[in-house]
Amino acid sequence: QVKLTESGGGSVQAGGSLTLSCAASGIQSTYCMAWFRQALGKEREGVASIYSGNKFTDYQASVKGRFTISLDNAKNTLDLQMNDLKPADTAVYFCAARTQGMCHSGNRLVPTAYNTWGQGTQVTVSS
Repeated sequence: QVKLTESGGGSVQAGGSLTLSCAASGIQSTYCMAWFRQALGKEREGVASIYSGNKFTDYQASVKGRFTISLDNAKNTLDLQMNDLKPADTAVYFCAARTQGMCHSGNRLVPTAYNTWGQGTQVTVSS
């Protein structure tokens, strides 16, 4: 059984940085992992994804150049380095894994494509 556990959320001022981490256990094959976020009153949206095989990454346009997703296959740890944070980045951030089926441009940042989720961690950016 796959289990995901996030850590690293918190509060920061605009322009600051945070790193989120997700520890994954029980994964035994190549897979896609991603970070999603959900702001209060809004739908969950994809932030960044990465494929364990070739480390291909994909980003939401609003975070390109500011966020970096990385995956340590040996440790099964997924990180999200977030720089130049903005108040609009305030949300609960979720780690997710897609352990069955292919990842492609049509599903890498789509919540329904992922079958395993962490509990979420709050990120608050003040102006």
